[in-house]
Amino acid sequence: MTQLTIDDLTRAEHPLDVVERLASLRDWIFDRAETDEMSVAVAGRWAEYHVAFTWIEDVEALHVASAFDLKVPDRRRNEVLRLVSLVNEQLWVGHFDLWSSEHVVMFRHSLVLTGGAEPTNGQCEAMLKTAVEACERYFQAFQFVIWAGKTAREALDAVLFETEGEA
Repeated sequence: MTQLTIDDLTRAEHPLDVVERLASLRDWIFDRAETDEMSVAVAGRWAEYHVAFTWIEDVEALHVASAFDLKVPDRRRNEVLRLVSLVNEQLWVGHFDLWSSEHVVMFRHSLVLTGGAEPTNGQCEAMLKTAVEACERYFQAFQFVIWAGKTAREALDAVLFETEGEA
């Protein structure tokens, strides 16, 4: 079997430096307490989203995660997992997970930057936009399942319902 190797190239700057600079330019509220971790607060229509960016050196990937401020009670866990599966079928980029240890739903995506590739402002902004838009689009579906006792299919159908024209 052939062993794959990836050259360890030196980067001009830390990938999170690009995200931090972008956040400063856009006047986003952010915190970078660790070298490889940074969080950005984004006000949405349904909630304030805390989006975490993490540089994962081992795989040379910039990871983004946005968790909902909704705790999933054990009695609704299976239905939330069904909803996660249905929602993920709708997504082209990224995916939702149920983070079991914290009982929260989160959107996740990664930008692989192997071989010393540098992230661009556009890529970092697109990652944040994709995370927030996915959370905004599906947040209510998760609320319907957790708080209103709806099935995953009912909840998803309710949030995907699109009206045409104006009343």
